[in-house]
Amino acid sequence: MSRTGDLRFMDAALAWARSGIGRTAPNPSVGCVLVKDGKVVGAARTADGGRPHAETQALAIAGDAARGATAYVTLEPCAHTGVTGPCADALIASGISRCVVALLDPDPRVDGDGLARLVEAGVAVEAGLREDEARGLKSEFLSRFPAPRP
Repeated sequence: MSRTGDLRFMDAALAWARSGIGRTAPNPSVGCVLVKDGKVVGAARTADGGRPHAETQALAIAGDAARGATAYVTLEPCAHTGVTGPCADALIASGISRCVVALLDPDPRVDGDGLARLVEAGVAVEAGLREDEARGLKSEFLSRFPAPRP
């Protein structure tokens, strides 16, 4: 995918996330867009009330078309089991080939583990695309995790 395409699809994921702000507590509003051969095959945001997560909803829409797709996600896919299983594992099981993430998740239960799982499974990973925009959308969520201090 070209840089222009990556930006366009991440902007779409950010728009999905923006549409859920104030409705997804206790979870942040995350957007996920799945793209295969330049075409969106699934897109969603975190559901009202925080579940299901954006990734699993987008995967359900895409079905088998997710195999070989690129996932554009506004926050690192979760890597822990809570009410639902880890989104990183769901993305791996779907057969995506690439994951582009705007912002790493500072939650200690994730904090790089979601991306590490994807890389270990052979998924190409890029992080930081539109990071500032994603950070602005998630300021309330991010405030729960204070920066480490010396």
